[in-house]
Amino acid sequence: MSALIIFALLIALFLTGMPISIALGLTVLTFLFTMTSVPIESVALKLFTGIEKFEIMAIPFFILAGNFLTHGGVARRMIRFASSMVGHWPGGLGLAGVLACALFAAVSGSSPATVVAIGSILLPAMVQQGFPKRFGAGVITTSGALGILIPPSIVMVMYAVATSGQLATGPKGEVVTAASVGQLFIAGVIPGLVLATLLGLTTWWRAWRNDYPRLPRATWRARGRALAESFWGLFLIVIVIGGIYTGAFTPTEAAAMAAVYAFVVAVFVYRDMRLRDVGKVLLDSASMSAMLLYIITNAVLFSFLMTSENIPQAMAGWMVDQGLGRIGFLLLVNVLLLLAGNVMEPSSIVLIMAPILFPVAIKLGIDPVHFGILIVVNMEVGMCHPPVGLNLYVASGITKMGITELTVAVWPWLLTMLGFLVLVTYWPDLSLALPRWLGML
Repeated sequence: MSALIIFALLIALFLTGMPISIALGLTVLTFLFTMTSVPIESVALKLFTGIEKFEIMAIPFFILAGNFLTHGGVARRMIRFASSMVGHWPGGLGLAGVLACALFAAVSGSSPATVVAIGSILLPAMVQQGFPKRFGAGVITTSGALGILIPPSIVMVMYAVATSGQLATGPKGEVVTAASVGQLFIAGVIPGLVLATLLGLTTWWRAWRNDYPRLPRATWRARGRALAESFWGLFLIVIVIGGIYTGAFTPTEAAAMAAVYAFVVAVFVYRDMRLRDVGKVLLDSASMSAMLLYIITNAVLFSFLMTSENIPQAMAGWMVDQGLGRIGFLLLVNVLLLLAGNVMEPSSIVLIMAPILFPVAIKLGIDPVHFGILIVVNMEVGMCHPPVGLNLYVASGITKMGITELTVAVWPWLLTMLGFLVLVTYWPDLSLALPRWLGML
């Protein structure tokens, strides 16, 4: 009954058009004041302690690094390198877009930032070369979603924050801890590369079938020159992933290193950004970070309410008693998250749903790292379909196309992503093989 009241109140506030973060906070306060005897002091305490987690500091640093790279000419050099490698194949610039999105995703951590950085440069070039605008928009909108699957990923940090501190009980009564940010980053490498390959194959097939243009084959000297130009941007991948794996620094420290490195590369190495422009980048990053931290704060309150009412544990026991096995539960999770993606943005979905679904997944014997990657892939799909797909709105601003037209344009690639979602859901080793091989599980 408590769960029904809480979710009914939350949905009612959503329907009024109220911002998600405020709706979460009002739901918690209304329920606590009217239906429980929880002292108000504990709410204030939870507001402060909820965002004291060290991992949360990674979010503003990754946002800052992504903004420096977006404004610092790194994307343009990555596009040039990608075009030199795959531009001579059918749909050359489209394939270059997929590869450039994958490379930029590995340094930005943000899906919309990837769409803006790559799409604003590549889409006009594709139209000028003779590609249909719909084709280019479909490629960039969906490939930009790689920004939250290929590490570093802000959404992975959100999942780790939302589930950290939870000690769920496994099927044999053992206590299972939540996944760490480092484990999630390493686990996202192979799925990210597989999805990039599948999106590239979809692009190649459509370009080959429709005889879209291709670029002249680049010489190896030209490829080497393009690689040298993009080296300083690509080296950030080594700093973040290599540093985390070797234990040189934690994911949060890696985010801070990435922000400083991106600043140095943009201002002093490539010199595409002037020192007087740094202030605007800092303000934009602070604004975005504040928005996410406000959502996190209210989501922590919501998670506190759910835990105090023992709702996740009750749901886990009920599902196990109903005989809902792994297959049925994972199918239910996918449907639930895809439906949530129709009305909410990824950060809010992860912060609300992950603490609720996590104990149930552990009770059914699902690995917390695999479950995290599954949620991230669902968020990728949600960013590419209406009505609130962030990538659609970002791409709409670049292409000047309506959301309806963009929705039609992304369908071939969106179907590929849905097929990949099924693969990730029911083949855990795709996510777990690399961290297990590296001794991180």
